[in-house]
Amino acid sequence: MVEYINIKSLSKEQFIDITRLVQGVIERVGLKDGLCVVYVPHTTAGIIINEDADPDVIGDIERHLDKLVPKFGDYRHIEGNSQAHIKSSLVGHSVAIPVESGKLLLGRWQGIFFCEFDGPRSRQVIVKLIKEV
Repeated sequence: MVEYINIKSLSKEQFIDITRLVQGVIERVGLKDGLCVVYVPHTTAGIIINEDADPDVIGDIERHLDKLVPKFGDYRHIEGNSQAHIKSSLVGHSVAIPVESGKLLLGRWQGIFFCEFDGPRSRQVIVKLIKEV
């Protein structure tokens, strides 16, 4: 089954913790055991799993992505958002998380983050739940 989460980013670049939203989909659908795939169908956004306990970790990731892929560079894409395309390619567009007893099997410090690189925008995250047979 497929569910959708609507996200509204508020700035050009923003990491949004969507762990509770994804867990809410699992609870609403009633999936007990299986797999949860979280997918972002946008070329200038991504999805990661990383630490959600200390916001400095996400800040460090954002700052180092800026160093790797600066806003202004030798880019040819006419829309002027090449850095957003490159950053989304680096972080990726999907994650898969096991579900057991109705809960995401994330590590103690892990959270799921939607990564906006070309906002602010209204976005959609696709959650595909696969029931264990």
